[in-house]
Order: sequence, then structure tokens, then C-alpha cells
Amino acid sequence: MSYAIDATPLWQPNPNTVGESRMAAYLQAMGRGDYAATWQWSVDQPVEFWDSIWQFCGAVGEKGQDTLVDRDKMPGARWYPQARLNYAENLLRAGGEGEALVFWGEDKVKRRMTRDQLRGEVARFQRYLIAAGVGEGDRVAGYLPNLPETLVAMLATTALGAIWSSASPDFGVQGVLDRFGQIEPKVLVCVDGYWYNGKPVDCLAKNAEVVARMPSLQATVVVPYLAAAPAIGDIAKAVCWSDLPAVDALTPVVFNRVAFAHPLFIMFSSGTTGVPKCIVHCHGGVLLQHLKEHQLHSDVRPGDRLFYFTTCGWMMWNWLVSGLASGATLLLYDGSPFAANGKVLFDLAEAEHMTHFGTSAKFIDAAAKLGLTPGKTHRLDALRAMFSTGSPLSPEGFDWVYREIKQDLLLASISGGTDIVSCFVLGNPVLPVYRGEIQCRALGMAVDVFDEAGQPVRSEKGELVCTRPFPVMPVGFWNDPDGAKYRAAYFERFDNIWCHGDFSELTAHDGVIIYGRSDATLNPGGVRIGTAEIYRQVEQLPEVLESLVIGQDWPPGKGDDVRVVLFVKLQEGQLLDSALVDRIKHQIRANTTPRHVPAKVVQVLDIPRTKSGKIVELAVRNVVHNQPVKNVEALANPEALDGFRDRDELRD
Repeated sequence: MSYAIDATPLWQPNPNTVGESRMAAYLQAMGRGDYAATWQWSVDQPVEFWDSIWQFCGAVGEKGQDTLVDRDKMPGARWYPQARLNYAENLLRAGGEGEALVFWGEDKVKRRMTRDQLRGEVARFQRYLIAAGVGEGDRVAGYLPNLPETLVAMLATTALGAIWSSASPDFGVQGVLDRFGQIEPKVLVCVDGYWYNGKPVDCLAKNAEVVARMPSLQATVVVPYLAAAPAIGDIAKAVCWSDLPAVDALTPVVFNRVAFAHPLFIMFSSGTTGVPKCIVHCHGGVLLQHLKEHQLHSDVRPGDRLFYFTTCGWMMWNWLVSGLASGATLLLYDGSPFAANGKVLFDLAEAEHMTHFGTSAKFIDAAAKLGLTPGKTHRLDALRAMFSTGSPLSPEGFDWVYREIKQDLLLASISGGTDIVSCFVLGNPVLPVYRGEIQCRALGMAVDVFDEAGQPVRSEKGELVCTRPFPVMPVGFWNDPDGAKYRAAYFERFDNIWCHGDFSELTAHDGVIIYGRSDATLNPGGVRIGTAEIYRQVEQLPEVLESLVIGQDWPPGKGDDVRVVLFVKLQEGQLLDSALVDRIKHQIRANTTPRHVPAKVVQVLDIPRTKSGKIVELAVRNVVHNQPVKNVEALANPEALDGFRDRDELRD
């Protein structure tokens, strides 16, 4: 995807109201001039900048004397080594009768919870965790939809200083075990089922198998969603959420203030090169980064109504719920984004006076193709900002938002990742929006674009990097005692430089364009998928000797999306018939998610590999797209590439 840079912005901040934004207030308070000058100061003077974020955004905790130790090491820099704070305390700082959250489960379930009610539920579940022996450093895992109980369980866990990790219930058993099995949780919170596109999806059998195969578990809590009293008898050591002991209305939540770098979340990579990597994020880093991104870059103010369409297996859930710390009401939604004739999210926006609407680029594309016209069919007076991520938002997507949703709207295309549970580049209420561009590099993030020689480039495509430490860098990977996996993930390409793996460009407007991932990660419908997760399932079938998967641009020549194409090398004498294709797809769907299921399964005689034995997805992808293959001399069997050229199966 490549396109010309537009000279005229699609949107300009309203001069009469831009001064009301939190970013404008911050720029004035800092007295550093415009945004560009303030950004430069923020990366040149990280101590002063991050101290200002702590104070301006109102972080609760003891900051200590030092801000940054070993500031030139990446990894290795240490932030606020004397600080004591708690992420959950910051999210639950406010009580009262104001709404903490509104939940819609498609058009089936609607619930509301005040801040006092949320604190009460957190106290109740926390008492259960304490009775179950959960303390600092223990892991609690959520195999859950985006329910109020998911938020409650996370807050109760992290308030104790225990570590929270979550996955969405559309993952199959093996996908969950690949993740939670590595971190050995003490408690699992799961759900009896969920709604998707108007249909109930039962999860009890999957839960029972997961629990049976996870020996670290000492207790399981089942949240009733499809039924008031689900049949949980087959799940070992299980109790129903509704049967947990009640607590007195005045029971306080226990907040254990921990070190700045104390683990908060364990999140999972996409699993490109094996089982997913377990990325550990800390209390202080997540809190400061999210306060900055919400209040300054997203202009979230107390009383705003913040929404992001996300599952609990995506980092945007963690990003969304942090909005409580900035005084927002969370609008939680679970189910199909196109329930209720495709309009359910805009129904939610109108009914709940949504101020900030977050979604994926592929949702915007799909809504446009469906012919939705939300600006005509819904009252969206309260809506001030729309966020898009998951994949690059096309220029046509920008056009559709401003044409069919609202003209006076901050459209913030944002990009970062699970690796930093936040953003490198994102929106800004005091800057214009240009077609196809992300508005700016984030404050405090020394983002640049390097060419292959490690030199910064402008208006050229290259690698997105961050050249200086930042507080929300992972504290490490789980079960990586010497940090080798962590360093290999981000610091092998350029010494002492974070290389993120996005193919990007810094524009003449000092904005950013993301062209996609630099590696072989699949991205159908804007959802990142690791190839190894597919391989691990397919190659359990006795007929399959080996496999290789790519994303094929689809439709050809347009690059609007990608579809997953799986190539299989079968045992000698085997042929790929429709029955085997069905078995392959079923195996993948049952143990991962529907997104992992390939659109095409194609038989090949051999799989190309390097001399060290690694299969080469990128080389195959280039062949399929009629592009040249680099470094053919590095392949042990380059003739195998011929089997992927001009395949009739890939033309429809």
C-alpha cells in the first residue's frame, strides 16, 4: 500500500474549543511551545517529562527521589526505583454514585455499575482470592468475555499485587494452555458461555478440559452469563461467581502498594516462532503511559464515556479499562460488532452518549462496505473522538469516517502493540488530521524510522524504532531468567535500540504511516496471528508431514485485506481431498480461533528452508505475490519455491 501525502487536512481542531483539551492545558503548563517542541523536550529530558506526567495526570502513590537510573541502557534502564504505588488503587480512586461502567452483551444483556458498586464487587472477589491463598506475585487468569466480572477480577487481583492475565473464550483448549500453562495460575476465572451474532456459545466443556490439564490451579470460578445457574459439576474445584460469599457494604478494598516495576499483567505474543511469549508489564509503567495516552493524546476527561471494541485477549482491553484512572465511564461491549443488523455499536454510541469510540480499521472497512451511514441513522452529538488500530487505516477509511460518521471528529489512528500495552504513535487533539496518516509520535517516546543500515530516514519507508528507554517497556518475559528472549525480540536488529517490526514512514507533517508488519505475522481482518499456532495444530494430523502458512493479499492487486493460505506437505502417497481439508480446518478452529482457519489449503511437494533448518514464510509469500526473493543462496532447497508459483488454487 502506498499513496501520496495529502497537503490539506481532513480535520482541524476547533479554535474555539481546542483550549479545553487536556493536551492544550498541558502544553500551556509546560511552557515549551508547540507540540513538536514539547515532544522533543519530552524525549531529551525524560526525568522532567515523566515527573510532569505523574503530577499533571494525578498518579496516586509515593514517587520517591529518583526517576531514572541507568538511563542509557535499553533494556536495563530503571524507572522510579523507590516508588510505591498500585495500579488498581488509581483506577478505583473515586467512589460515589457516578457510573463506573455500562455493559452491553449484544442486544441480549444490559447492565450498569456505579463506582461504589464496582468497589464493593472488587472487595467481595478480593476476599475470595485471599481465602484461596492468592498473594503478591501469584497469577490469576481470566478465560473470559469483556464482562463487568472480568474488570472486577482484574482489579481484585492487581490490588493485592498478584498478576493478571487474560484470554478470550473463543480460543480453543490448546491455545489457552499454550498461554496460561506457561505462567501456572493459582486461580482461573472462566465463563459458562457467551453470545455471538445472536447465538449462544457454550464454554463449559472447554473449561473442564482446560482445568483438568492445568495442574497449578487451586480454584476455578465460573461466571454465569448464558444461564443463571450453569451446570459446573464437571469442572474440578469450581464455584459459581454468584455463590461467592457476600461482604459488608463497608468492606474496603485492600491496596498493596508495590514497586514501580512490580509485575501487573502478563500478556502474550502472537506465537510466530513457537508457543506465545509471555510479556510482563508493570504497575508503574502501565499506569503512567495510559494516563498520558488517555488524558493528553485522547483528551479523556472526567465524566467522558470511553468505548473500545475489544476482546480480553487483545491489549486494547487493558488500555480501555485504565480509563477509570482518568475519571471516564467505561462502555463495555461483548459479542459480534455487527449484531442487530450491523448497527449495534452505533446504537450503543447513541444510547450511552459515547464520547470516544474505539474500533479496528477492519471494522471501519466492513461498515463502509455494508453501506452504513451512522451520521444519518444515529444521534452522535456527544462523540468527540474515534480511534482505529489493529491494522493500518486506509485513506478511504479516513474518508468514510468523515463522510458518514461526523465531520467534527478527532480521528486517531493509533499503533503500538502488546509488547508495550500502549502506543508509539497516536492521536492528538491539538493537531490536524491528514488523510491516511497517524497524527504524531507520542510524548516521551523517541520514535524514529531507520533504514536497513540503521540510519534515520524521512519520507521513506523503514523500520519503526524507539531510540531511548520509556517506562512501559516490559520488565521482561516470563521464564526468561537471563533476558535472552527479551533481547532477541526487540534489540538484535539495532544495538541499544528498540526495533518494533513495523514497516513505517515519517511524513512531511511529522505524522506516521504504518504499512504493516515487517515479519511474517498474519493479519486477516486486522487480527494478528502467529504462524506457529497454526503449525502446532495442523502437524498433529498424521497425514501432514509439514506445513507453511502465509497471508495472501486479497483481492489480488488491491491489498484491501489478507487471507490465510496454508500449504501442506503430506506423507508419501497421501493426497489432499475435501475430507482432509475439512479435518485440517476443524483441528485449527477447535484449538485456536476462527480467525486462524485458512481460506485455502494447498498441497505442495516440499517446504523451503534455510540451511539452519528454518522454514521461510516470507520467501514463499514473495513467490505467491510474484515478487523477487532475496537471499536465495541462504536456502538449503531453493528449488522448493517452484512449487508455490502460479498456483491455480490461489486465483479465486
